[in-house]
Amino acid sequence: MSRARVARRIATAAAFGGGGVGLLGCAAVGLLVTEAQLARRTVGSHAAAAVAPRADGRYGSAFACLPHAGSDADAGPVRLGFLGDSTAAGLGVHRARQTPGALLASGLAAVAERPVTLVNVANPGAESSDLERQVSLLLDGDEPPPDVCVIMIGANDVTHRVPLARSVRLLSDAVRRLRDAGTQVVVGTCPDLGTIEPVYQPLRWIARRLSRQLAAAQTIAVVSLGGRTVSLGDLLGPEFAARPREMFGPDNFHPSAEGYATAAMAILPTLCATLGLWPQDQEREGALPVAEAAAEAAAASGTEVTAATDTPSGSRGRWALLNRRPRRRLPTDEPAAQATSA
Repeated sequence: MSRARVARRIATAAAFGGGGVGLLGCAAVGLLVTEAQLARRTVGSHAAAAVAPRADGRYGSAFACLPHAGSDADAGPVRLGFLGDSTAAGLGVHRARQTPGALLASGLAAVAERPVTLVNVANPGAESSDLERQVSLLLDGDEPPPDVCVIMIGANDVTHRVPLARSVRLLSDAVRRLRDAGTQVVVGTCPDLGTIEPVYQPLRWIARRLSRQLAAAQTIAVVSLGGRTVSLGDLLGPEFAARPREMFGPDNFHPSAEGYATAAMAILPTLCATLGLWPQDQEREGALPVAEAAAEAAAASGTEVTAATDTPSGSRGRWALLNRRPRRRLPTDEPAAQATSA
């Protein structure tokens, strides 16, 4: 069965409340559990004892005073929400400015020439079932809804053997609530867990297969709700494969500061394009049926998928656009990149 058909089956099961798609026999499942336990022991206690730096606050405050600020400067800061698991929280680094939320808030402020207020409700260890609580934290308070949210979720669903259809359904519910509130949504899809060093064969092969299937199904669901996805895949591949010691943190599971910066550079163009701040026509690679686009993106890190609004649905279902946008260097120590207390 093709990757596109499997992804479509999972997404359809999610939409209609079905369970997981059975892919492994009992013997394979038993082997997977044993290998997973060994991998968790190898990862060790680093992740269990670590706390992600808190990066909430205002970024790019200097832009509020610049005479050449963009036409939306008087509209107040862009409100950026961050949801998901330990990767979204930035577990594995020691400084707030090294977390993906801070990196993207800094980059977005630089492109928009407006301050950006970051609210990060991601929870280390979270599965997709925690997204309902996280969305409520963003929408049920006194503050207006975020202008745009980034969600990074899925790795813990795979390692804890959550049925893929259930995982996708929970993500869909979260995206739908955010879109109904008027918030744009960008999802960094499930990373390829087959790249994690403590994971050995045959678990590595199984982890890669399940990760990519979940990522493709997440893409189908998110695009159908008007969101955009960026494939994190092997957390952007050649760099991580060639230099795992530099790109992964001390626990060999979460990215290092350099690893987070690499992933953030891939998400930033899509985040900016969602708000109309990035050229839309120079990187477009063409339209495909959404399931085929999702499967291709899951195997090609850094690929954006968005709905093809000018292409009608046909016998092959909805269509989507694939974009491979050039990465933009992120601000580091410039004054505009510094956060102030929220």
